[in-house]
Amino acid sequence: MSVTPVSNETARFNMIQQQIRPWEVLDPVVLKLLSVVRREDFVPDAYRDLAFADVEIPLRPGEAQALPGQSMLAPRLEARILQELNIRNTDTVLEVGTGSGFMAALLAAKAEFVYSVEIDSELADQARANLANAGVVNVQVETGDGAQGWPAHAPYDVIVLSASTPVLPEAVLQQLKVGGRLIAVVGEAPAMQLQCVTRVNESSFATNGVLETVLAPLVNAPARKKFVF
Repeated sequence: MSVTPVSNETARFNMIQQQIRPWEVLDPVVLKLLSVVRREDFVPDAYRDLAFADVEIPLRPGEAQALPGQSMLAPRLEARILQELNIRNTDTVLEVGTGSGFMAALLAAKAEFVYSVEIDSELADQARANLANAGVVNVQVETGDGAQGWPAHAPYDVIVLSASTPVLPEAVLQQLKVGGRLIAVVGEAPAMQLQCVTRVNESSFATNGVLETVLAPLVNAPARKKFVF
């Protein structure tokens, strides 16, 4: 008995209905975006069958990951990040950790411009190719270490850290405009939290804990200070 393969469109629909909506992602703009930006075009060929699965997808198939955190985020986390940020079409965005370029493509569909920083030069090249093939023109991928942000184009309306950090570096917070939003998974396993931080004024920030999750750390992320007795 043969089994008819599930089409990409059916798999995409199921992803949205079965993974993303149950994670309290109900913004129609975000849901529409996830239905039209082709996630499968940013997945390594070896994992195309997992493009819509509820898993993180390795970006270096068949070899050890050169650096930690080299995976595409699970679709539900990507969607929740987009919803929490409420990006406007006048926003300038910094993404730290380009990976495959898929999150940059999602951000670019809502923002005016996205600067995305990737420490791995091979992944940066692949992301540029993926974005070009998808026709995304308002993303600039730069190669470098974004653990302390990327001051070259600061300040930003939105900052997204695509890997976790034990603590939020002050240098990154200072690259936000007043009224700007930053989202990151903060903490150390097993106690991590997706946090959305808004810069209220020049000297104060408001933090909203969104949900508990676990994510690989950002390369060169600052360590939490240990108490010494």
